[in-house]
Amino acid sequence: MKRGILAGCTALALALSGAAHAQPDDAKIKARVDKVLAKTPLIDGHNDVPWGLRQRVGINPGKLDLSVDTTGLKEEGGPGMMTDIPRLKAGKVGGQFWSVFIPSTFDGPVAVQMTLEQIDIVKGLAQRYPTTFEMAYTADDVVRIHKAGRVASLVGIEGGHQINDSLPVLRQMYAAGARYMTLTHAINTRWADSATANPAHDGLTPFGRALVGEMNRLGMLVDLSHVSEGTMLDALEAAQAPVIFSHSGADGVADHARNVSDAVLAKVKANRGVVMVNFLPNYVSRARMEWAANRSAEQARYNAPPFGGLYIGQPDRAKDALAAWDKANPKPPVTLAMVADHVDYLAKVCGVDCVGIGSDFDGIGDTPVGLEGVDKFPDLLAELARRGWSDEDLGKVAGGNVLRALREAEVVAKKLQATTAPSYAMLAELDGKR
Repeated sequence: MKRGILAGCTALALALSGAAHAQPDDAKIKARVDKVLAKTPLIDGHNDVPWGLRQRVGINPGKLDLSVDTTGLKEEGGPGMMTDIPRLKAGKVGGQFWSVFIPSTFDGPVAVQMTLEQIDIVKGLAQRYPTTFEMAYTADDVVRIHKAGRVASLVGIEGGHQINDSLPVLRQMYAAGARYMTLTHAINTRWADSATANPAHDGLTPFGRALVGEMNRLGMLVDLSHVSEGTMLDALEAAQAPVIFSHSGADGVADHARNVSDAVLAKVKANRGVVMVNFLPNYVSRARMEWAANRSAEQARYNAPPFGGLYIGQPDRAKDALAAWDKANPKPPVTLAMVADHVDYLAKVCGVDCVGIGSDFDGIGDTPVGLEGVDKFPDLLAELARRGWSDEDLGKVAGGNVLRALREAEVVAKKLQATTAPSYAMLAELDGKR
């Protein structure tokens, strides 16, 4: 008995000694990260608060209080919000591309209206919380706002369906504040293929290439998240300025249509573009993606209206059967360290100058363990620091790279505007009947 007590005390002493040694190291890493983020704004490439707000309270930002903890604001079947002002401050966020997403099922004039309403939500948040947010339209704005201790708020349009195939509308979106546009969302547009739809164009159509040219002339970043590999390659060929992937991962770490292949990364490196790593577990982990696919298949097997499923017309029985499957097949874990694996891989293949952060917070139904909200960004940088990343490189991935891409896009735009008139190309003229 005494021997067991002695052994236990020895083990406890060793553990406490280890903790004592670990604490200064952790403190040093935290101090390093704090120093980096005081100098360089942490810029997240993608946050869906505007749509989350619209779903919960409508288009009036005054109806949702971001000054308090929002984790309890849950939608049916979903998590609480991942963003609020206290957590943004804890996460030392210096710049945020707010996604003005609308579902790709909306098209035509209504899509244009809804997009403008989403932009108005972003501006409304800046007006409601002027000591926290300030609208940013240039790289210099971001630097200035960060130095003032506020979050530089930028606008990103998440889908080419939101401009109704109109270059004049694109220009007005830029005038309203949009500084990137994702060429597609979940389905194809009439001029570009999505990563998650069957190909219709084998990449970009002639109109799609003209649109990339006009985005370059404006200084609007071309965002290649959500698009097919063919669209990525066509856009990279057409682009005269750096492109971004506002929220995508590395295909070499987790094989998924939403991630970026090594072949594309080679083109991104030459383009001086930036891949901003996404936190959605299905994209971070192949095992989680396969689990989700199996669960969807099982759900359809139980209940697939109007005619399919073992328990068609018996929703309670189907729900119980799926719950039993969930219990027998727990979700494979996805962690902060696995997100860091994507960052490491992209830096290895594409170079440290082409990596950024694009969380997709408040647009995802689940998060990796350790990255539950906007307050956790410094923890990801701390993990990279433990892996040997220098302070200079931490600054690049935190926000320096996307800030550089935005600045270079502004330089290209200035040159193009001096030599090139606005384009009035029309889909029907360039693409004809497809």
